[in-house]
Amino acid sequence: VQLQASGGGLVQAGGSLRLSCVTSRRSFSSYGMGWFRQAPGKEREFVAAISWSGATTTYVDSVKGRFTISRDNAKNTVYLQMNSLKPEDAAVYYCASALLPRRSPASGANDYYYWGQGTQVTVSS
Repeated sequence: VQLQASGGGLVQAGGSLRLSCVTSRRSFSSYGMGWFRQAPGKEREFVAAISWSGATTTYVDSVKGRFTISRDNAKNTVYLQMNSLKPEDAAVYYCASALLPRRSPASGANDYYYWGQGTQVTVSS
């Protein structure tokens, strides 16, 4: 199974980016998806997650109202729309596919089994 994240780049503070993650996992639509990030010298942090159906989402408090996670099951793709970016959002962003099918969106890294390679997001002040 492969997860390919893309869409990262350099953006000014206040700008927007849209991350995408396409997966080869069979039955993609049965599994929740999540986004995590890791900045240099910091631990990996949960950012957002979406349920297998797309009906339920959850976010870390620091991105609520600015980031939106969504999915297109027909394209085996999950997205992270990031608006009003701040310098503290800069990190490598990773997408992940849930360990178990048909569960509520989860914020723990142990709830995910497959991980993408990461895409760099840099925010200039």
